Amino acid sequence: MPSLAETTSFWGTSLQPLDITIIGAYLLTVVGIGVWMGRGQRTTKDYFLGDRSLPWLAVLLSIVATETSTVTVLSVPGKAFSPGGNLTFLQITFGYILGRTLVVAILLPLYFRGEPFTAYEVLQRRFGKTSRRATSLLFLITRTLADALRLYLSALVLQAALGVSLPKSILLLGAVTLFYTYIGGVKSVIWNDCVQFTIYIIGACLALRELIVGLPGGFEQFRTFAAEQHKFVVFDFDYSLLKPDMTFWAGLVGGAFLTMATHGTDQLTVQRLLTAKSQRGAAVALISSGVVVCLQFALFLTIGVALAAYFAAYPAGAEGLKGDQAFAYFIVHHLRPGLVGLLLAAVFAAAMSVLSGSLNSSATALVNDFIMPLSGGSMSEPKKLHLSRIATALFGVLQMSIALIAYWQGAERSVVDQVLSIAAFTSGPMLGLYLLAVLTPRVNERAALGGFLGGLVLLSYFKFSPMPWWPATLHWPWQNELYYPWYAVFGSLFTLAIGWLLSWTPLNARYVSTAT
Repeated sequence: MPSLAETTSFWGTSLQPLDITIIGAYLLTVVGIGVWMGRGQRTTKDYFLGDRSLPWLAVLLSIVATETSTVTVLSVPGKAFSPGGNLTFLQITFGYILGRTLVVAILLPLYFRGEPFTAYEVLQRRFGKTSRRATSLLFLITRTLADALRLYLSALVLQAALGVSLPKSILLLGAVTLFYTYIGGVKSVIWNDCVQFTIYIIGACLALRELIVGLPGGFEQFRTFAAEQHKFVVFDFDYSLLKPDMTFWAGLVGGAFLTMATHGTDQLTVQRLLTAKSQRGAAVALISSGVVVCLQFALFLTIGVALAAYFAAYPAGAEGLKGDQAFAYFIVHHLRPGLVGLLLAAVFAAAMSVLSGSLNSSATALVNDFIMPLSGGSMSEPKKLHLSRIATALFGVLQMSIALIAYWQGAERSVVDQVLSIAAFTSGPMLGLYLLAVLTPRVNERAALGGFLGGLVLLSYFKFSPMPWWPATLHWPWQNELYYPWYAVFGSLFTLAIGWLLSWTPLNARYVSTAT
């Protein structure tokens, strides 16, 4: 796949004053919301959980906005735009809906017993402190690394749009996001997510309208082109685990396990669920978010079909355009002033919704899973609130620093993809650990952590090429070709199976019957 540096290198155009005004107004709006939401905060419960008082609709939109990054907005249309591309990528959202329903049934009740701040407190109640700290530390490392690189990729878009250097773009985007998150806490994050969701959906709808209206034959030409090129194909019932394209089974099964891991065990999403007024409100928000994501992906994929029809009708200047480049190219070169600014604001909105949620959830995990337990829990609320803001600032500076290092090291998209995939496949073993907590009362902490480590090792074997000292007989020819949604399935099942088997060994000598 091309790097986003390559994607942005052809933008080569200066923004009109109206576009700059719209982008500036958007940035001032998110900062204003942060300042407004920061008024009257007195406790960490306010700062991290919004006093558990947020309506389910706000939680829903925040969940969707948080899982929609700049790369999503620019890349999903490319799935349908590319030669041979169609709507089959939509099949993964069927698994998203199924997985979120299972999270509501299996895991959500655990988070509404007592008043936990993080997802990992549940593991301490079931297994012990080591499980809580190990999983929380893994979350902090992978989340910080992955979102620092998302910041880097998003800054490339800002650099191309505004014509400023990449380090300045990283610092500008990171500083604005850090400021409103630092001041307003989770309420600022969630209400800004709602604004950001609205902006990028309106922008996407207007872009789709411009694409279709811009065709000589209008909607009829769009429909005819899509039918002739088989762009409206949604279902692929191929049973292969190795096919490098989305199939119904990879989407349904792999997508379900993937979303159970990301939305059932990851602090980024669980924290949003904990801000809801009730367990029922959190359940409605989570299941509904799967439906909204399905509709959102359908919109982005339809934009990809429309882009293919548009550039087939107007090929001048678009020769050799690749999937990830198409939407960005259209925004800058074919939209009129005003809409360009709105679409770029939408791209930035998608980036900032992910980054702000990352900063707040990382600070929550650091303070509540490490600092407070180690301090004996004797801090006053004002001191805890001050410490929480310092932790938010720490992660903001850390993510900007890693993004700058990626720039100085000349990071390419292939390297970024590799690092993000490492972060992604850890979610499968994490889900397996939670399933051990819920489904296997016999397993104690040592066996559970053994299963977690074993799941990571086995999944790493399937993910990466064997090391030089591994016997050739241990190399399965197809192991590196497994399509990525299946990693969450195998990772969680490996962890569950190994942990259960270890429960019958001396490692699990002390029988555990703690109710979950």
